[in-house]
Amino acid sequence: MRYIIAIVGLLLLVGGLALVKASQISMLMGLGETMAQAGPPPEAVSTAPATVETWASSLHTVGTVASVRGVEISGEVPGVVVRIAFESGELVSEGDVLVELDSRVERAQLTAAQVTRDLALTTARRSRELDAAGVETKAQLDADESAVRQASAQIEVLRAQIARKTIRAPFSGRLGIRDVNLGQYLGAGVPITTLEAVDGAYVDFDLPQHDQRDLSTGLTVRLSIEGAGEGTREGTSEGEREGESEGTIVAIEPSVDPSTRMVSVRALAANEQGALKPGMFVHVEVVLAGQREVVSVPLTAIVYAPYGDSVFVVEDPVEPLPTPTTPTGAPVKLARQQFVQLGERRGDFVAVLDGVEAGQEIVIGGAFKLRNNAPVFVNNTPVIEAELEPTPSNR
Repeated sequence: MRYIIAIVGLLLLVGGLALVKASQISMLMGLGETMAQAGPPPEAVSTAPATVETWASSLHTVGTVASVRGVEISGEVPGVVVRIAFESGELVSEGDVLVELDSRVERAQLTAAQVTRDLALTTARRSRELDAAGVETKAQLDADESAVRQASAQIEVLRAQIARKTIRAPFSGRLGIRDVNLGQYLGAGVPITTLEAVDGAYVDFDLPQHDQRDLSTGLTVRLSIEGAGEGTREGTSEGEREGESEGTIVAIEPSVDPSTRMVSVRALAANEQGALKPGMFVHVEVVLAGQREVVSVPLTAIVYAPYGDSVFVVEDPVEPLPTPTTPTGAPVKLARQQFVQLGERRGDFVAVLDGVEAGQEIVIGGAFKLRNNAPVFVNNTPVIEAELEPTPSNR
C-alpha cells in the first residue's frame, strides 16, 4: 500500500511540473506572437532633406604632371671631368657652368693657331706693301690673305671645341641628382643630371569623347594633389590650401583615340610654389561655362552595393503601426529603400540624377543598419554637418 501511495504522489508531482512548464511555454509562445506582430523595435536615425543646389558645371578626371621644359644634361664631346660647379637639386640660371672637361690640349692648339694667324697677318701685310710697290705678284698676295683667313678659321674651330668642353645650363630651372664625379672620363652623350623648369607645369589628362563639345582653350582647371596635406603654405594666398592650384587649358587634341574613345587635353599651371612635380598624379576638375541645378544629398546617406546604390527615404506609415511612438514619445516612421543614380561629387555632397526629389527626408546617419520599410524614429542629436568645401583637420 505504501508503494502505491508513493507512486501516485510521484505521478502527481510530475503532472504538476508538466502543467507548470506547459503554461510557461504557452506564455512564451504568446509573447513571441505578440512581438512578431509588433515587429522589430524602431532604429534611431539622423535625417536631412534632399536640397536643390546650383553647381557650376564641371568635369572630373585624373591627370599626370609634365614638365614645361625638361632635359637630360649630357656632354657633346668626351673628356675627363676637371670641375663640377653644381650640387644635386640646386636652382640654376640659364648659362651657368655645370661641368668643365679637360681642355688643355685644345687650349695649347689654340695658342699655336693664334701664333700662326699673327704670322699670317704679318706676311699678308708685307705682301700688300710689296704689291703696292709693284714688286709682288697677285698670286702670292692671294695666297697670303688666304692663309690669314684659314688661320682665323682654325682659331674659331678650336674655340668652339673648348666651349663644348664646358657644359652649361640651357635654361633656368632645378637640377636633379648628380650622376658624375670629379676625374671621371665622360663619354659623349653620357647623362650628367636632369634639368626641369620651375616656372610652370603641364598637366595632361583624357576625357570621354562626348565631353569634347564642352571643351575649349582658356577654360579654368582646378588641380589637387592627393595626400599633400592641408592648411596654407607660406607665400600662398589666404584660403588657398596646400596641394591645390589652378591652371588653364592650352591645347586639345583634335582627334579621338580610336582604342579608348578619349580625347587628350593639356593644361598649364603656374606652379609658383613648385608643388607640381613631373610624373605626379593629380585630380583634375575642368570648370565649364554655365551653371545647373542638381538635387544633392550628403555622401553619408548613400548605401553602396554591387546591385545598385540606394538611400532610405523616411515616410509616414500608410497604415497605423502596432507601436506608433517610442517610449520617449518620438513618432515612429518607416524607412523606404530607394535606388538612385548618382552624379558628380562636391565636398561632402553628391548629386542624385534620378530616384530622389527635392524636399524628401533622407536618412544621413544610421542607414547601414536599415532594411526596406524598417521602423525608425528621428534623432538629429548630434547634428551631422556636411559642407561643399570641407576643411577637416588632421588628428
